[in-house]
Amino acid sequence: MKLTVFVPAHNEEENIVDVINKIEEAIDFDFDLLIVNDHSSDRTKELVLGLMKKYKNLSLIENLDAGCFGNAIKTGFLNAKTDVVVPVMGDLCDDLSTIKVMFDKIVSGYDVVCAARYTSGGARLGGSRIKAFFSSFVGLSLNFLLGLPTHDIPNAFKMYRKKVIDAVTIKSKGFEVSMETALKAYFLGYKITEVPTVWKEREKGKSSFSMTKLLPSYLKWYLWAICRSFFPRSK
Repeated sequence: MKLTVFVPAHNEEENIVDVINKIEEAIDFDFDLLIVNDHSSDRTKELVLGLMKKYKNLSLIENLDAGCFGNAIKTGFLNAKTDVVVPVMGDLCDDLSTIKVMFDKIVSGYDVVCAARYTSGGARLGGSRIKAFFSSFVGLSLNFLLGLPTHDIPNAFKMYRKKVIDAVTIKSKGFEVSMETALKAYFLGYKITEVPTVWKEREKGKSSFSMTKLLPSYLKWYLWAICRSFFPRSK
């Protein structure tokens, strides 16, 4: 069983070299590393190409669809050639030491492993309090109402067996894509678990996450999940 780590990157010239180096340092087993260039207008692509001689497992792919986080995620999933895949953010917010723990859970038989900030041992450090309240409310309430086996369904940091991705039709264009994917996996009956992780706010570069723009999309999948759970005939 082999892992693909992929990084959706839009104008991450301030972070991408550190991200690649730290991923390579954090994982001590054979894996593929893909950088999905999401229509960057800075030196992101140039910097990645410069590291490909150093790291033989490193590849660069282009998001050929319209530039957006959802399409970059779908591009990463589509180009992964291994049995297991995990997206990692390009801003150093994810705790890379969590990857090994997640992979061990996959090897033990799980299909989806969610890195959870709002569970024992997890934490969210920095960032907007409004975003923190919203994401924790969504994750904790769906865990309570649906029995969803994670307290942090909004977090994009999740590891999947490739068969799960192949079974799910992804419609989202924004950051809600990871919530949609995991919820659909849950209702398809795949085995899901979580491990604690520590998330921290980016220190360099500018985030493209906009609460006002994305709130309706997150609420759409939140209500979809509740309807599917309490009214099974809902689609």
